[in-house]
Amino acid sequence: MTSALCLKPRSEDDGHALPPSMMERVTLIMDLFERPQTHLTLETVSRRTHLPRSTTHRILDQLVRLDWLHHTVAGYVLGPRALGLGGREIGHSTLRAAAAPLLLDLAVRTKMVVHLAVLDGPDIYYLDKVGGRAAVDIPSRVGGRAFAHCTGLGKAMLAWLSPEEIDARYERVIERRTPHSIGRLDLLHRELGAIRRRNGLAVDRGECFPALGCVGLAVRGPEGPVAAISVVGDGRSAIELVAPAVVDTVRAVSKELFGTDRPYRRDPADLEP
Repeated sequence: MTSALCLKPRSEDDGHALPPSMMERVTLIMDLFERPQTHLTLETVSRRTHLPRSTTHRILDQLVRLDWLHHTVAGYVLGPRALGLGGREIGHSTLRAAAAPLLLDLAVRTKMVVHLAVLDGPDIYYLDKVGGRAAVDIPSRVGGRAFAHCTGLGKAMLAWLSPEEIDARYERVIERRTPHSIGRLDLLHRELGAIRRRNGLAVDRGECFPALGCVGLAVRGPEGPVAAISVVGDGRSAIELVAPAVVDTVRAVSKELFGTDRPYRRDPADLEP
């Protein structure tokens, strides 16, 4: 690795002395990635570290090869190796901190139970649950899991993955939790297409728990869904009426995380099989 990263000394003097060691240069770069969602371009990294562009590019390229960073169309972002050093929990903490007051406000406005979850393979992982006494009647728990394809939360996030990613997650038989659950891959693709045509709004009526329904919407980052928020209630009610409140909350959480309520770039049409 050392030989692969050997760099020539910088010849020009721009008033900023280059760190003498490779470790110091790598540290300068990695320190810029303050959050798991931080995306930086080559030019931004070079400017902020005062390293020459060619030097920056060589270091970034090696960090990508070693999985410390991941290179996307939006720039460089922390990779699986960096996130493995507790980064996942840091990411969850960041999500929960950004969403917590907004989830509470949504629960108060709708008088219903609110969930925050992330995707984990074919499952969702519950990060938060808000709803006072009503939350006791909902059979979900923080730290618990559920089949993604059986919940509004999960379907809202799955809708923004490519068809190939969906096929990879469900290469075997799709398990059903209730008689209303989706049990075939072609039906799941059809449902996800319908969700995209509804601008990401996912509805679940008795697919996870027989008597319950929910409306979910994904919080989408530059490269795809990072979480989802849902409101849960009686499956026989007109639960879609709370959709505008869910949309407002998701936009507010996106703004907290990314500085804009529309950080994503992927066109829904690109995801149609």
